[in-house]
Amino acid sequence: MDDTDIDNPHSEGPNQGASRGITRKNLFKAALVAAPLPFLIGGVPALARSSRHSGTDLAPTPFCDDGDEPTIEQTEGPYFKPNSPLRTVLATSSTPGIPLTVSGYVFGRQCQPLANVLLDFWQADTNGNYDNSGFTFRGHQFTNAQGAYTLTTIVPGLYPGRTRHLHMKVQAPNKPILTTQTYFPNEPRNNTDTIFDPRLLMTVRQVGSGREASFDFVLNVNGTPPTTTPPTSNPPTNPPGGGSWAVGTNYPTGTQVTFGGSTYRCLQGHQAQPGWEPPNVPALWQRV
Repeated sequence: MDDTDIDNPHSEGPNQGASRGITRKNLFKAALVAAPLPFLIGGVPALARSSRHSGTDLAPTPFCDDGDEPTIEQTEGPYFKPNSPLRTVLATSSTPGIPLTVSGYVFGRQCQPLANVLLDFWQADTNGNYDNSGFTFRGHQFTNAQGAYTLTTIVPGLYPGRTRHLHMKVQAPNKPILTTQTYFPNEPRNNTDTIFDPRLLMTVRQVGSGREASFDFVLNVNGTPPTTTPPTSNPPTNPPGGGSWAVGTNYPTGTQVTFGGSTYRCLQGHQAQPGWEPPNVPALWQRV
């Protein structure tokens, strides 16, 4: 594999570049990981914006809107497979390739971090090959109560016609699926890949012998969806649609349930959440 194009990973993508100043996503991330800050009515933190010119902190402000648009869609490509395992780790210390950790948050249009968002990742191995018979370098996960996700993997290899990239599907409860890809900065093949879009560049830095990357997804979701994990005690036994499906139940792959007069088969093991009714999440349920 030719690694000459990842020797300089110290670059920020446009989603988080300093030239744009402080974005609403960075403000929320700071509020989520820093010491407790004052919170406004409705659970939206009062965030202290930093001056890009003087470097001094301004007073907390009750708004968070800098014009960020929803993350753009991209082609699924030929290598997607359903039924990926539930996991955040796709590689170990013995896996060939350059270690890579990707982390970030999923936001809605109102600057609200979204909990329980499904993220399904897949990628090539260090030689640029996809596992089409099994689930190597494939896995799905859900954002936590703060809207955060993390993925442990390796830097994907190159193959003809494409620059380095990761694939993902992102879906908030009861909302449409966003299918897209993310990219690495300073890759020579970025200039020749006809699919590449700079709006999908990750922020990447080198840490020891590996890489750390970050990317925040903005879904076209209005309102303020719940940002805490729904309770699982005393789940309803009779969902509005009628049938055996119930919130709080752990469904292994292959389980069949009824909902709204139809039968569904579980495609990916998960714990049922409000909004994840079988007709609403084709990534989890298939009608039979």
